[in-house]
Amino acid sequence: MNTKKPILIVAGEPFSIFSEILFKSFIKYKVKRPIVVLASIKLFKSQMNYLKYNIPFNIIKKKFDFSELEINKINIINIDFVFSKPFKKISIASNHYNKKSFELALYLMKKKKFVGLINGPISKKHFLKKNSPGMTEYLAKKTNSKDFAMLIYNKKLSVCPLTTHIPIKNIGRFISKKKIAQNSKLIEKFYKINFNKKPKIAITGLNPHCESIDGKNSEENKIIIPAIKKIKKNISNISGPYPADSLFMKNNIKKFDVVIGMYHDQVLAPIKSIYNFDAINITLGLPFIRISPDHGTNGPMAGKDKSNPESLISAIKFLDKK
Repeated sequence: MNTKKPILIVAGEPFSIFSEILFKSFIKYKVKRPIVVLASIKLFKSQMNYLKYNIPFNIIKKKFDFSELEINKINIINIDFVFSKPFKKISIASNHYNKKSFELALYLMKKKKFVGLINGPISKKHFLKKNSPGMTEYLAKKTNSKDFAMLIYNKKLSVCPLTTHIPIKNIGRFISKKKIAQNSKLIEKFYKINFNKKPKIAITGLNPHCESIDGKNSEENKIIIPAIKKIKKNISNISGPYPADSLFMKNNIKKFDVVIGMYHDQVLAPIKSIYNFDAINITLGLPFIRISPDHGTNGPMAGKDKSNPESLISAIKFLDKK
């Protein structure tokens, strides 16, 4: 019997690319601890047949004994879902399925018998609507976590957007000294616990070249620079603000482990350009480790067997090494 804590996975949107990349991950990477997936068994079997994969399943109940888990099979707890085709357009029809999946996942994570949680991509448009900007905020709310942050992690370089899935026109309203300090502390704690390392952190400005026609009233002068000065009293390996257009150049970025940016695309566009799918989305500040592959549902690619599983493999590897 394998005594390592299992990995819990929420499959996410039923008509996304997730089942495909999970099947590919199970073939490419030999996991060292059991994987438990919350998904529709009938749908997974239908999608597996459609994609012509042959992955063994071990069907278990919601109240299972850990001795029932098998390492060479995908252990799956059924979440009922009605469907007519293995793949179709993502819609609100999956909302109840996703809700039930996360309710069960959060219940199981409270038992503290899983090493961490991985979730497949979710439609923000249909599932979250206007209640949460993203899954980071959704899970923080569900776990009553007040201090949290999104970290796109790669072992060579990670990035942390201060604001996540909000419109560009609203970014300035959500930047604060408190949030910069909070994210910096969460990042330092994460690196200390997981790697026994004190990370070198760079902070970007908001405006082009870290300046604006507002002069002294710019976000750099009012918020970012004062925040960095205050944080330096407790976290010495932090500096900035740096212009985002030149920070990611090879000779500059090699000096840092983490970049805290002011908004989503300011730091996610560069890291995806550099590392492609070799990065994972980790939510810092939750009562447990939560990871998701660093990509969306990609509905148009679902069922085509052309999706890259590397980000999911990286997520599984991260928890497998715990």
